[in-house]
Amino acid sequence: MAHLTPPGSAASIIIGRGITEATRGSLKNTLVAVDDVVAARGELIEKGIDVSEVFHFADGSFLRLGNEARLPGLHPERASYFSLASLSDPDGNEWLLQEVTTRAPGR
Repeated sequence: MAHLTPPGSAASIIIGRGITEATRGSLKNTLVAVDDVVAARGELIEKGIDVSEVFHFADGSFLRLGNEARLPGLHPERASYFSLASLSDPDGNEWLLQEVTTRAPGR
């Protein structure tokens, strides 16, 4: 089991066997907020993790299921919440890195 807490974060992720009864591969688009999606992607790649290229959505949404309307690269204005990268863990769960530099009110 691994308990991961990003530096300065109030949130943690626990990864390991026997933590949940969820079916492998059942988690889709679990968001992980990062302050720099390019740097976070680079750190994961250095550790041997396959991460997609950074992308944003053509229609200006910050989250869509599937790959339709994905455009390569950072959001043109690098607006908070709109630049993403995706990866899958060894159990087939899908994760999204979401760049959040300025939080929306109430978050």
